[in-house]
Amino acid sequence: MVRIDKPYVLDGPAGPVGLIDLFEGRRQLIVYHFMFHPEWTDGCPSCTAGTDEISHGLLDHLHVRDTSYAIVSRAPLAKLEAWKAKRGWDIPWYSSFGTDFNTDFGVTIDESVGAGEFNYRTRAEYEARGSDAFSAPQPFDVPGRSCFLRVEDRVFHTYSQYARGLEATGGSYYFLDLTALGRQEQWEEPAGRSDAARSASPDFAS
Repeated sequence: MVRIDKPYVLDGPAGPVGLIDLFEGRRQLIVYHFMFHPEWTDGCPSCTAGTDEISHGLLDHLHVRDTSYAIVSRAPLAKLEAWKAKRGWDIPWYSSFGTDFNTDFGVTIDESVGAGEFNYRTRAEYEARGSDAFSAPQPFDVPGRSCFLRVEDRVFHTYSQYARGLEATGGSYYFLDLTALGRQEQWEEPAGRSDAARSASPDFAS
């Protein structure tokens, strides 16, 4: 658990806010780091698919347990608001544009400013595993989820997860895992269970 002392200023519908404001008076906060590059017009398809599944019931249950849920992305607020309206969402969404928030929490990779880890591994560690995770031009964004605790006026970062840990965002995968055909993706064994195996891209476009 790490105390957050940096005075992040995020842009929200009502104007600039601090990280503590995202708690909305509750003791805990879950932030979904939604991939939305400042140059993009549309949000990340996979992040969109997961967020489509966030229900009012889920948010209500979190609130009952003194926990708020918010989305933060690097794109300017106007782009976030436009995508939010197009999708019909009413989840609190804030822009971290122009701040260190994304790099500090491992969801914008930029080795030139010391933000050179994704999912707790460096470029060298990925390359040793034969992965091209760092092949995209930097800075580039990745999805993630971070949890925070408020103790009076102090904020603590308690946990972050990335990559496959984010499958819980909507829950569809967990339900599909219970079925005979599974996720119906090409990597699954035994092969041939599904007549229409898809790629492992979690955007539910097909």
